[in-house]
Amino acid sequence: MRFRHADKNLQRLDQEPLYNAGLAENLVNAFRMRMQAIRAAANENDLRALKSLHFEKLKGGLQHQYSMRLNAQFRLIFEIEKGEQGNTIVIHGIEDYHQ
Repeated sequence: MRFRHADKNLQRLDQEPLYNAGLAENLVNAFRMRMQAIRAAANENDLRALKSLHFEKLKGGLQHQYSMRLNAQFRLIFEIEKGEQGNTIVIHGIEDYHQ
């Protein structure tokens, strides 16, 4: 599946093995595992089918965005851009679900 990072720190976190963006090791590992799942998916339906990811559409003012669980506290926030040659996931951030 096609994707891009809306944030340069997330891009670095995805591409540079030694970069941790000030995040805990378990959170960095979870982020990288979700990125592997995104790369392996043919489309967003493949991600929805993996129940362990907790793929969810957000509500309220964020209803144009989606999330996948990284752990019990943090979520990976993204949008899905529709395109003629297929959809693109735009990774926006890692957010604390409890704030």
